This record gives sequence, C-alpha cells and structure tokens, in this order.
Amino acid sequence: MSWLESYWQKRVTPQEAVSAVQSHQRIYISGNAATPFVLLEALAQRKDELADIEVIHVLLLDDQKQLDPLSRPEMVGHFRHNSLFVGPADRPAVVAGRADYLPIFLSEIPGLLRTRLPIDLVLIHLSPPDEHGFMSLGVECIATKAAIETAHCVIAQVNDRMPRTLGDDFVHISKIDKLIEVSEPLPQLTASPPGEVERQIATHVATLVPDEATLQVGIGGIPDAVLAQLTDRRDLGIHSEMISDGVMKLMEAGVISGAKKTLHRGKAIATFLLGSETLYRYANNNPAFEIHPADYTNDPFVIAQNERMIAINSAIEIDLTGQVCADSIGAVIYSGIGGQVDFIRGAAHSKDGVPIIALPSTAKRGEISRIVPRLRPGAGVVTSRGDVHYVITEYGIANLHGANLRQRAAALIRIAHPHFQEELEASLSQKNSTAPC
Repeated sequence: MSWLESYWQKRVTPQEAVSAVQSHQRIYISGNAATPFVLLEALAQRKDELADIEVIHVLLLDDQKQLDPLSRPEMVGHFRHNSLFVGPADRPAVVAGRADYLPIFLSEIPGLLRTRLPIDLVLIHLSPPDEHGFMSLGVECIATKAAIETAHCVIAQVNDRMPRTLGDDFVHISKIDKLIEVSEPLPQLTASPPGEVERQIATHVATLVPDEATLQVGIGGIPDAVLAQLTDRRDLGIHSEMISDGVMKLMEAGVISGAKKTLHRGKAIATFLLGSETLYRYANNNPAFEIHPADYTNDPFVIAQNERMIAINSAIEIDLTGQVCADSIGAVIYSGIGGQVDFIRGAAHSKDGVPIIALPSTAKRGEISRIVPRLRPGAGVVTSRGDVHYVITEYGIANLHGANLRQRAAALIRIAHPHFQEELEASLSQKNSTAPC
C-alpha cells in the first residue's frame, strides 16, 4: 500500500478519532500554537464516558477564542491535567487544585516521557504530508516526538495552515493511527509594544551583546525591546527555545544571519515558534530555520557549543543572595521552570557567553519591589544563586558571579527601584537577612 492510500484510509471524523481514548489512560497533547483544539473539543464531548484520564502537556495558550476544554470545572473526575509548564489555559485549574504542576527543565521532558511517564495516546497537530508521506510538527516540537515513540496510539489533526518547518520534526504517515483534516488559522501571540521600563532594561542588555553573538530570547516586552535595540549589530545568530516575530524582523533585515555561529552555522535553531501568522508563513519551508526536540535545543552541553552565547531570561522576583523565582508568585504556581536553567547554564559554559536575568525593578505599578530580602513564603527557586551571573533592571547591571553574599546584596540594591533601596539596606542589618530561604 502506498503512503497516500494509507493516508486516505486513516482519515476519520473528530468523534471517530477520539473514540480511541479510554479511561485511565495517560495522554499527551501538543501545545503552544500547535494545540489540536478540534480534537480536544471532540474529546471533551466524551467526558461522561471517560474517567481518570491524565493529560500531559507543556504550555497551552488562551487567546480568548479557543480555550482548553479539558480543564473546565465540569471535567473533574474525567480529565486531570499534569502540566509540565502552566499557562493561561490551565492556570485557573492548577490554582484551584483541579490540575497538577510537574516542575522540570524543558530539556528533560522528552527523556521523562520515554522513562517515568510513558504515554498511552497522543493528540498532535501536523502539516499536510509531503510527496514522501512525511508531515512536519510545524510550530512546536518540544516533546512530541518522544511522546509518539512511546504511545500505543497516535491521533493527528492535519491542518493546511500549519507551516512545514524543517529540522528534526517530521512524522511519517505510517506512525499515525487516525487523522482528521482541518483548515484553520493557528493561535497567534499579539505582542504589546514595549514600555519605557522595558526599553531601559533593553538598553542595558544590549551593551552585553556583541556582533556575532548567538541569542536566546523568549516571550514578552523585554525580549522584544532587546531585539529592537540590536538593529546595528552584525551577523547575530539564534539558538533558542522559541522564535518570535522580533527574530523574524532581524532576519529579514540581515542582522541575524547566523554566518558566524559555531554550531549550525546559518541556521536559526529553536524548539517552537510563537507569534503572528506572518511568522508562520515566513517559517514555511524556510531552510534558515531548524526545529528540534527540546532535549537537543535545550541541552546545556549543546547550547555551550555556541560561542558568545547570550541567554536572556526573566524572573518574578530575586532575593538579595541571587536566588531567582520564576515559576510562582509565592506558593501560587504561575508558569514553569521551562528553559531558563538550561540556557543560563549553557551560556555560562559557552566561550564568552553571557547568562542574563532581566526584570523590571517593581511589580503592581511600582507598589512591590521584585528585588527582595527573602523570597515570598512558598516561592520556588528556579535558578540558584550559584547559577546567576548578570541581573539587569531599568536601573543598571549587577554581576553576581564571583561575588559573596554581602557584595551580591549591595550590587542588587544598587539596581533596585530607589523607592525600595533604603528598605532593602535596612533588611541587611536584621539577623539572618541574607540566609537562604
């Protein structure tokens, strides 16, 4: 049988596709802009037939149009999320106790699925097949290939709007058990213009980015502002967990060429894309991009092979010893560990690498300092004080690498908001104020 005949035979309706799901299974769903919403809605309609389904995933988006149907309150007892990175779609369920959070480095997720969390069934989102029967994972590849390797059943949502990205992200039709065909736009991330604080932070960050550097940047106002500050650089490269519209713009302008990269020269490497429809079209069949699983893109030993590796990450708060909380607000889980530690460590071991934590000095419109004597009760340490090098706010740069606790506190207070500096100074005189949390 030809691959094309196999493809046609495996086409079913959404309801027929999800009929393969059984109670007490562990299922994996692809996330980010590759979330298979049509399949999820069909699965949600079967809730009364199913019990105790464990749902594994990374970031799920909530764009106010397509919500995660499996984490709604009425799904209790039928589906329970075990989230590897909490996002807008499942955060209410995690906070309410209807879902769980599993903290893990992004680089370790594929290995986890191959060992301790083997998958029974996978719901994925693919591009149409090429002339050889291979379909691309498109805009997200984080752990989907590992899930497919262990799953007993693979169900695909094939979308003619999903770009065919290149790299280690292809699945042959022979690996698919059932598929549905859709034609719908992918979720988009509409970035707000950076504010003045983000622009000031970006100005400081840009001083640490030389020509020919390789960048890791993420989502949000600070990464976007940093990229906007780099228009005069030459031959920058990209090795990042994600690629955004800001990266695309610098590629189009010739600023990001990858011509001097020491690993994957001429290629922008990532494990997912998240941005506009323009970005998705730009990435389609574009050999300047390579999409790989996270156990490759986020492996610190791989990252470190890029000379002049600049890793730019953020935080919710940081204490005066340099401990970084990035996944919770106190004990309330907000996001996940993600790739921050992977890239901080990779950049630290890169030749001329620069690991950066960049954050506004305050939160809640200036009411709260993000630089604190101690992390809030229940807050988790994502990046340890031993891993932190550069910390940047709108008030400057603190280099904590090689600094003792007293020196670290002084450096961090200097870049705190002036309104809180006296309070932070006073905390140092209190007994054990710089002790670990």
